[in-house]
Amino acid sequence: MTAVLPAFRRGAWRASSDRAPLPGPARGELALVPEIVADADRRWWDGARPGLPPLTGRRDLLLAALDLFDRGTVHVDGLGPQSAEDFRAVLWEGAGLPGPLVDRWCAMLRDGLLKREDTPDPDDRLALVALPGNTFTCLESACDQAARSAGVWLRPSRREPFSAARFVAALLAAGWPAERIGLYPTEQRFLGALVRLTDRQIVYGGAGLAASVRDSPALTVHGPGRGCARVPARMAVDEAVAWLLPLVAADSGRFCSNVRTVVVERPGAAEPLARALAAALDALAPDGPLPLTAFREPGAAERAAAGVTDRLRPGDRVLTRRPAVVHGPAGAAHASPRLALLEGHFTAASAPHPLIGHEAPFPFCAVLSASPDALRAITAESLFVYRPAK
Repeated sequence: MTAVLPAFRRGAWRASSDRAPLPGPARGELALVPEIVADADRRWWDGARPGLPPLTGRRDLLLAALDLFDRGTVHVDGLGPQSAEDFRAVLWEGAGLPGPLVDRWCAMLRDGLLKREDTPDPDDRLALVALPGNTFTCLESACDQAARSAGVWLRPSRREPFSAARFVAALLAAGWPAERIGLYPTEQRFLGALVRLTDRQIVYGGAGLAASVRDSPALTVHGPGRGCARVPARMAVDEAVAWLLPLVAADSGRFCSNVRTVVVERPGAAEPLARALAAALDALAPDGPLPLTAFREPGAAERAAAGVTDRLRPGDRVLTRRPAVVHGPAGAAHASPRLALLEGHFTAASAPHPLIGHEAPFPFCAVLSASPDALRAITAESLFVYRPAK
């Protein structure tokens, strides 16, 4: 019998006749919420909200839920009782996330909540958090909205819905009121409807997704970070590589804060640094200190790798030597870390290059040299700019 991961609506797990295949070899299905159902649920929420008792102790409930999320056994409808080991297994089998990375991300969620001291007073708004498929650390926004909103609807990525479902189950197990949380998997084209139906929205995604949702004063879009690192002219190559490697490859290159562009401030110094950094990236093992994620959808690793190759221009060189995609056991495919050395010395008059700021779902960076004016233009487009500590 095919397992179905249901939606969570109106305080209960609910199936749907609209379904999509779950990622991974288990061949399960994900229940989808049609727009007409979400519209009816909003009307239900407007009627139910005034009768809900006040929710106090939110921080303690969230901390308890994150403990369960990381280490507990919770009931995820459609999957049954799910232990911490089961959760890590389903993330590896379905999304290619290795256990050490899951451990790290769970710890980051809890540490982030512990560090946040000031929380706005709760209001009567219904919030939407539309999650990405690259990392479940974006559940920090779900925690933020749960702490301040009357209710929260989560829209999981179809590439990785498992963590959002477990988060909802952990909240319920910790004592969170069922009416105040929702899990709303939808088709991509219905995201705009969820934005319309909610009062405050946090949406993760690229520039194309941002353009697909309507303008709203209550909408926050977390788009590309275009992480950039500036390498000073006098910095030694080995020192620069030791500094840059974790910036490029930590968290399997999945964060918007990862470095994608390395700008060397001295002409002629880009190639020696690029060769040394490429060798360090080639030495990364999938199960090493900087673990790599796997791609489970057929052809996904090839498409991700082609996103780099297709953006190369004449004269650019890929200096990493491993095959672009390495296939492993049980259908796992790894997109190998890659480094491209861009041709020429970039100036303010240079045409934009499609690899500058390109965000791949694996460790990737473009290395180039640039004039001060070009460097300023590149960093102006980057949300994350890194300089070595003095």
